[in-house]
Amino acid sequence: MEMDVDMIMAAGGQDMGPTRDHTQSKEEWARFLDRCISSRLDPDTFESYSELLYSKHPLPPAIIADICLRPQSSNHESLDPRIPRYIQVLSQHKLIDTPSVLKALYKYSTSHVQAQKAGNLPHEESEDKVPLRWGSSYAAEEVIFYRITKAVALGTGIVNAADALEVCKLMAKWMTLFTSASAAFAHEVMGQLQHGQLQIPQSRDEMEAARAAFVMLLLGICENQTVLSALSRPFAKSTRRALSESLASFIPSIIQSASQIATRLELFRTETLASFEPPDKKKDATNTVIDDMESTMALDNFVVPEMPIVNSRAGLYIYLNACLVGRPLIDDSALFTYLHNRYQGDIQTTTIDLILASFDVLANAVFRNEGQQASYVLRSYLINKLPLLLATLATSMYPPLSAQYCITEALSQVDTNAFPTLSAMFDDTHNNNTFTDSVRQDFCFACCLHGLIPESSIEGLLGEITYQTLPQAGRYLKEQLVEECMGDPERIQRLISEMDNMDGNVGAVCQALTEVIGRLCHNKETMTLKLLCSQLAKKPLSLDVMLLFDKPFTILHPLCELLNNWRYEEDQGEYQPVYEEFGSVLLLVLAFIYRYNLSTMDLGIRSDSFVAKLLGIHQIHKPQEELTEQENHHLRGWILGLFDTESGGLADELLSSCPPQDFYLLVPTLFHQMVLAFCTNHLDEESLKTGVEYLVNTFLLPSLVPAMLYMSNQLWIELNHGQEHKAVIRILQLILLTKQGSTEAQTMLASVVNIIAIPLEYGLRSYQRYDPKSQAIEPLLKAMRDNLRLSRRTASATNNELESWCGTANGGLAALVRHTIQGFVSWSVHPGLNVMPTSYTHRQILLALKMHGAKRFLYTILEEVKMQTEAGNGSIAHDVATALICAPDVTNMPPPPEIALVMDSSNQPFAPPQLRISLRAALKAEAEDCKIIQKSDPTMAEIIVRLYRKMEAQMLAPPPTESMLQGELANLGLGENAAALNDALAAAAQSDGLGGDESNMNLDLGNGGSDMGHLGGDSSHHGGLDFGGSDDMFGGLGAGGSSADLLDGWDLS
Repeated sequence: MEMDVDMIMAAGGQDMGPTRDHTQSKEEWARFLDRCISSRLDPDTFESYSELLYSKHPLPPAIIADICLRPQSSNHESLDPRIPRYIQVLSQHKLIDTPSVLKALYKYSTSHVQAQKAGNLPHEESEDKVPLRWGSSYAAEEVIFYRITKAVALGTGIVNAADALEVCKLMAKWMTLFTSASAAFAHEVMGQLQHGQLQIPQSRDEMEAARAAFVMLLLGICENQTVLSALSRPFAKSTRRALSESLASFIPSIIQSASQIATRLELFRTETLASFEPPDKKKDATNTVIDDMESTMALDNFVVPEMPIVNSRAGLYIYLNACLVGRPLIDDSALFTYLHNRYQGDIQTTTIDLILASFDVLANAVFRNEGQQASYVLRSYLINKLPLLLATLATSMYPPLSAQYCITEALSQVDTNAFPTLSAMFDDTHNNNTFTDSVRQDFCFACCLHGLIPESSIEGLLGEITYQTLPQAGRYLKEQLVEECMGDPERIQRLISEMDNMDGNVGAVCQALTEVIGRLCHNKETMTLKLLCSQLAKKPLSLDVMLLFDKPFTILHPLCELLNNWRYEEDQGEYQPVYEEFGSVLLLVLAFIYRYNLSTMDLGIRSDSFVAKLLGIHQIHKPQEELTEQENHHLRGWILGLFDTESGGLADELLSSCPPQDFYLLVPTLFHQMVLAFCTNHLDEESLKTGVEYLVNTFLLPSLVPAMLYMSNQLWIELNHGQEHKAVIRILQLILLTKQGSTEAQTMLASVVNIIAIPLEYGLRSYQRYDPKSQAIEPLLKAMRDNLRLSRRTASATNNELESWCGTANGGLAALVRHTIQGFVSWSVHPGLNVMPTSYTHRQILLALKMHGAKRFLYTILEEVKMQTEAGNGSIAHDVATALICAPDVTNMPPPPEIALVMDSSNQPFAPPQLRISLRAALKAEAEDCKIIQKSDPTMAEIIVRLYRKMEAQMLAPPPTESMLQGELANLGLGENAAALNDALAAAAQSDGLGGDESNMNLDLGNGGSDMGHLGGDSSHHGGLDFGGSDDMFGGLGAGGSSADLLDGWDLS
């Protein structure tokens, strides 16, 4: 019997249907609960008894929850540990719901007692009506809050609009209560300080832990799609008001302990909730027009003192660092447009500065010990990509200016300590580094290969004799390589091995491989495609190099379409090879997606495609009752085939009836059944080993990606680490520690582990926190040690970096940013020979932008520019700040313009993704308020307007000059499609957050505000703080988000 919550809310009560006397039923339930607690009844038995009792004595959820959670005369100190487990059972059977639990928990919370000490009695209570409270309810509240958080994320905690609004009202009450309790504790501490006796009570620590769990629940509710939909309705006005007022007082109390979450909640309050308020149409339209006109006129007419324009050495260095910090963003057209605007057509200075900045970026990475992953792609960029860019610039050079002159001038300024000559490499006093040794020489020969300098000039440029020669095969041509590969598949494997070369030919190799992938997909030559994909998937560093020359969409869209439309042939003989070919292609796609945290929009695929579905289900298994008849049949077949030795194994009958797409979508559910069967002794050790032996064969091995992501998520999100987790650990041991299968299988397993290493490490670390004595974790972590360094490249900060940066003296992260800007200014003021570039990683900027928000971070930059201007370094400081603001943000990029052409249709029009507010948009907003700012701080107003105008000038997207564009089109192979390129550039500029319409932005509340982005849900989200990088702090345990990004910073142990 279920309660109609909508009817209850309309009636203003929590009773079921007509008014009835529940006295006898309440007594029976109270007696039943007393007996359960006294006899220590286990939850399974409680489950059967409670259903029987409910059939005889039904009660509304609110009353049952009240009975379970209220103090007893015999025990009013703390909630019995069995009660949260009983609550979970009752919730699963819908005998109680989220609003009823929150209401009862609130009613008897210890926080009331603490708040009353400070005289903060809630308005709805008078002293003579105060119920009996718990002496210490915080531990139970913490556990229950986390369980409700998980239920909300899974979609079972809030099922309709009525529940959503009731929960929001209760959350508003809870926020007020926690704020009062926190203030009372603070008042108590201040009183102790005045008397010289400071003793932090244990109850305060317990309250903080409960509040931490509450914050997670609050954030999940604020980002739940059902809640957002309910709050947007007209009748939710009072709920919105209550929620907004409570948030306003609650957020300051958590700003110190969880600044990033506080920022997201503040943006939810000020932007999302505010957007739900119905506007006064006439007044709004009139005011909008007037405000836009006034702000535009004020900005256009604002007079600022002239300041010399300086193109500092740091400016382009910052921009290139941003392009290469995560997924490579060296888009030729965007880069040439930026260079054209920055240097105003000065090709000589453009070329020299571009070469110097490229050497500076590599030198910085090496001296910062960024590791092989960063240095490899930066070295390949400098030797294989930069000469191609210079060749394009050279088409705009006219005598006496030449590419040779620019290269000679640039190399004369390159630091010979960082990039030694050949003779210096053999000097015993020289500290050799494989990533900088011979770079000058390799770069010169690559430039020679592309006709920028004659071979006879190389020794003069290097200042010594060289024994290196040009590639024997000469300069590669993409078209010729493509034809060779299509005629000889073995040529593909040789080309893949040549991607490691540093000879200037890698660009043609990468573009040829991309073209070959497209052709093989079109022709459905899956056997050749299998060889190509499996070779690439095992070389994650080569994927970085490929993206120097092509976009993810160009490489992956044909593969995703092939996977989505993969069908058995009518005369299909064997099915295992089909699984092997399908798996190899899928493995490469997943390697790209997880390495760079790509979204479905980056791939150009719709949400109903196979790959999109796979990305959405890897964290959550399907309950048995939700499986279709066909899925049940397939699941049973796979279980018998893997684990029942008498069934004959994985026969063609099973593989033929279950296409690969259906199998991969069932993998999390299959592993969930494996875990349950093993921990309940329905699956013995030998049978489990037999099943794992099948799974580590090459035709099924790629399925371990969604499987291990699912298991790592289970290790992270579960609070009761019991037998299921031990079963997960045992399965992982069989996969990672038992060397099974052929050499090919072991190589493919290494590719799989590269993909899942980061999220699995976090899952294992989470389990280790709860069971420090476990001896099973360290061997698993050791087995993945080499893979961790290759797992992610998403520009996110590592744990160590985050702790170090936020611990900067005198201001934390903001102080670090200001110190970095000071370093850029100092370096640019004294750009002498052999001066190392400022130590810098753009991860600092991206982290500060996410944690502080665009506006707050912008003012950190503005304050430093103001200080540097007062010190006489205004021109350089403005150039450095403009570079930081104009630098691309790999975590917040609009999709390429061609995505709209692929995804748009009459049935489902293309909708651009919502982006977080960028620094550029924040600066524009401040510039429009320049008159207001001028009244309080005239100097700051001038700086803002000056920076805005510099930013607009550098991000302008005019048609490039004909000579520059022709060279660009020649390399891109666009020919007569130049007009289309111009349109694409204009569209990209409009979608970058600088157009007049800011509606394309959101506030990065989880997965676009649709759900929590953790504990499950859509993985296509870009925003939030993710677990990218080699040891990333904020990143997805899946494709885009997980529980870690929200639970981080809160110790659940």
